[in-house]
Order: sequence, then C-alpha cells, then structure tokens
Amino acid sequence: MTAPAAPFAHVQEWIFDLDNTLYPAACNLFAQVDVRITDFIATELGLDAVAAKQLQKDYYRRFGTSLRGMMLDHGTDPQRFLHYVHDIDVTALTPSPALAEAIAALPGRKLIYTNGSVRHAENVMERLGIARYFTGIFDIVAADYRPKPDPQPYAEMVARFGIDSRRAAFVEDLHRNLVPPAAMGMTTVWLRADSAFSHPENKIGEVAAPTDHPGEHVHHIIDDLETWLVALATDLSSAPAR
Repeated sequence: MTAPAAPFAHVQEWIFDLDNTLYPAACNLFAQVDVRITDFIATELGLDAVAAKQLQKDYYRRFGTSLRGMMLDHGTDPQRFLHYVHDIDVTALTPSPALAEAIAALPGRKLIYTNGSVRHAENVMERLGIARYFTGIFDIVAADYRPKPDPQPYAEMVARFGIDSRRAAFVEDLHRNLVPPAAMGMTTVWLRADSAFSHPENKIGEVAAPTDHPGEHVHHIIDDLETWLVALATDLSSAPAR
C-alpha cells in the first residue's frame, strides 16, 4: 500500500472518525458498546435481549443511531444513554507509538468527528497515546444528536472550527459518511475494514460486502490506517516545500 504525497500535499485539516477508524475494528472495542446499547434498550423498555437487539438494529437502520430512535420514540435522556453505553474497558486497545508519531507528523490540525461522545473519544485517544495531537472533538452532542451522514452537522463542524474544506481530508470507516465531506470539497479516505460494524446491514438485513467501487464520494481507499499514515507522513515530510 503506497501513500504518495501529491493528493494530500494541500491538506492542513485532518478529520478522523473515531470508532473502528483510529483503532482496528478487529480489536472489538466497539463490540462492547454494541452490547451495552442492547442492554440499555432491554432495561429501558422491559424487553428481552433478542427483542432489544432487533429494535436496536431497526433504529440504526432507520435513524443512523440507536440513540436517535430511543430519543424520538421513547424520549430517552441522551446523556444517560451515552454515559451507560460508553462505560467500557478501553484496555482492549493497544497503544501505538507508530500511529502517534505519524499523526504528529501530519501538517496542520487534527480533529475528531464522532457519533459517540467527547468522553468516549477522550478515553480512546488517551489509551492510544494520541490525545495531545488533536485540537478538537465534534461529537454527537455538538451535532444535536443528529448522526452522520446528516449533512447539517458537518456544516456546523466546519463553521465551529473554521475549516477550509478545500484543504481538509476526512478519514472514515463507513463510506456513506463520506458523502457530505466530499460534497463540501474535502478529500475523502475510506478505511475499508472486513467488519460487520464497518459494513453495516443493508435494507434486507444482510451485511454489505467490502467493495472496490463505493462511489464517487470516496477519493482514496485504504485497508490499514497505521500503515497508510506512517507512509503518508514520511512522504509528506520528504516532499519539496510548496
């Protein structure tokens, strides 16, 4: 996997998704969140585990997050939901000095845009050893609980941080979430992972398979974030100044 500097030489704003992007989906950290979402729904609505899981999947497909469905249909307190589902053991993550060095070497600002909470993002970033390299987090609360890929929160993030979209790159494991940034003029990078979380169920309940042709909104495809970033940071640092 190569990372030529040319397509990214203009980038001064690096925006990363969090879950299954800044850490490998294979570590199954988000599986802990998934289990706790099911548990929350079951307890909140008095459902058994099977019914709660079915409702969770239905809400995710219809609303983008289970939280959105619970808020709209049941008036769930979003802060209580987020506190419960993100109370997980982040020691499943292995700190990566190579990842940290590569992120630090990227020119310009680094930001997080997540459908999770700031607290969750901070816990993950601290565990990975990369927190000090990021200057901001745009979370589901800042998005007024409207999940990706609703385009409005993307515009609000750009306004909040004063981002020049033409000089921004957006890295994400769900390629549908790259539609708004591509439309805004950002360079998009899809982290293609062989995971049910990275390839969510389609309308008939089957897990969508990885693809080489996700659409024009995806400008670059990678399969391993750390490998790509290390190569990219090296190429950018050795490229002639512009």
